[in-house]
Parts: sequence; C-alpha cells; structure tokens
Amino acid sequence: MLPVGSTEGPGVNRRSCIMLLGGAAAWPLAARAQRGGKVYRVGILEPIPAARNAANLEALRKGLRDFGYFEGSNLIIEYRSADGRAERFPDLASELVGLKVDLILARGTPATTAVQNATGTIPVVMMTMGGPGAIVPSFARPTGNITGVITFSTELTAKRVQVLKELVPGLTRVALLHNMGNPAVPAEWEETKIAARLLGLEAELLDVRSEGDLSHAFELVVRRHIDGLVVGADGLTQMHQQMIVEWVARNRVPTVFPAREFVEAGGLIAYAVNYPDLYFQLAAFIDKIFNGAKPGDLPVQQPTKFELAINLRTASTLGLEVPPTLLAAADKVIE
Repeated sequence: MLPVGSTEGPGVNRRSCIMLLGGAAAWPLAARAQRGGKVYRVGILEPIPAARNAANLEALRKGLRDFGYFEGSNLIIEYRSADGRAERFPDLASELVGLKVDLILARGTPATTAVQNATGTIPVVMMTMGGPGAIVPSFARPTGNITGVITFSTELTAKRVQVLKELVPGLTRVALLHNMGNPAVPAEWEETKIAARLLGLEAELLDVRSEGDLSHAFELVVRRHIDGLVVGADGLTQMHQQMIVEWVARNRVPTVFPAREFVEAGGLIAYAVNYPDLYFQLAAFIDKIFNGAKPGDLPVQQPTKFELAINLRTASTLGLEVPPTLLAAADKVIE
C-alpha cells in the first residue's frame, strides 16, 4: 500500500522522472521553432462540464503555454462532456473525430474506450486511466495510437479504506459507492474487499450507474447500518459530487473521497493523485506527438504526486478527532 503523504506510486522510478522533467526544460523553445504557422485542434472528452473541471483545464493550458501553444493563436480546444452519462461517450467521440482534430484527450476508461472504437489513426492521450489491459497491452509499450497517464485507481481504493479506518477507529462496516458499469471498477471492488478484510471490516458494494441509483444507495446505507463510505472516481460520482457530499454530511456518514474537489465542496477527507499536476503533465505528451512522435512509442506515465486533503470543519461536525499522524501527512487542510 502507498504510505499516506507519499509522493511516489507503485513502480515510480524517481530517477527517470527527474531526467524526464530535466529534459523537458529545453523542449518549449525547440517546439516553437519547429511549428511554423500551423493551428492545432485538440479534442477533449470528459465526464463533466468544463466549468466543473476548471482547475484541471487551467493546469493543462499552462502546460501547453509553456510549450508555445496558445488558444486563439495556434491552438483550438474542442471540449465535449458526457455530463456523467457514460452512454454518451460514443457519440461525442465520433463528433470529435468528425471535426478532424489533431489529437484527442480522453479522461477515464469509458471515454478512452469510446475514442478507441471511433478512431485508430488520430493520436489519443488517455487521462487518469486505471490498470493496463482494457486499453493498452503494456504501459512500457502501449502500441497503436494511444498513450497517456494512469492514476493507480485500484491501489488507491485500498488506501482510502485504510485512511478511513485510521480516521474512524470504531468503523465496522464500509461500503464502496461506485459504478460497476465502468470496466476499471471491478478490480477496485476486489481491492476494497481485501483491504476491508485485513482491517477486520465488513465490505458492501453500492453499485450506482445512474442518478436514480444514488437515492437507492443512500437508502441502503441507512438500512444496512453502514458506518463508512468510500466513493469511487467515475463520471457519475463526479457529476453528482455535491449531492453525495451533502447527503453524507446530513446523515453523518464518514466518507473518503477520490479527489480534493470533494473535500473543498464540504467532504470529509480525500486521498488521490494531484489531478492538476497530472493534467499539466499531458502537455508534454501533446508536444511530443505534435512534433512527430507516435503515441504507441511513448510509455504510459505514472503520477508523481499524491495528496491527502482533510476538512476539519466537517470532521468537527461529525464529532471526529483527526489523528495527529493524518494531520501531519495532509497536503491540504480546510479549517
């Protein structure tokens, strides 16, 4: 398991990361010299609207500006959101392909799968995919027209169970609130069960595939006396972030979330990759591909920053005392 506050994920090669970042310093000037007058069109396929994704998009834009790509000058961004409904991804992917974009960014396994089915030629950079297999055969040699960045979603699910138990020592019954229709999720559920068993907890699955499923899941939390929730990262949970945060607060259910944004919205605690940093990394992929690299030759990258976020106001409302070890490890504390 990852230690709380760790800045390295499983298999991260620190030396490789340093070399990669060090070499990147020289790329922007070279890129500007090579591009000439071309205007690049980048398609983005996301589960949530751009307004809800502002911090990540600004990090991406900053990375692109560092490489000499500026909207309104030599860059056009075509953003498409499924608004939490994964069934919309195939049509949106086809729409981006029809726009003849030069590259597509796709967040998550369902979105990336839709793009993969829509084109075998347009370069694709996947964002926040879980494990290998469903999209690429290997992280080291992805082959084809797809590369990108992973998030260790499976491993982090187990870590969230551990964090929740540390915060709530009396925890006995934990549930994973997630969308089993997402191909990456079954592995996360298996990790949840293993982590729960090691900590002496009972584990429940709350499978949510639509907004209506959320109401039913909330009823089950009460009926089955579930005293802790782990919320998974999926378009559905992202889209209905505020609903989930408000319900668990109102019903006093300690919950660990999959991104800092949930904690900023009033959630209790989150352990996740640093998403803005991850989006910033995507600019290097884009620049390399625009300068002739084949996506299949670019190894899938691993995140280098993980963050623990805690909302002390919410903890106080729930009557929880945050252990000093968690406070010391926290990257962001809301007081």
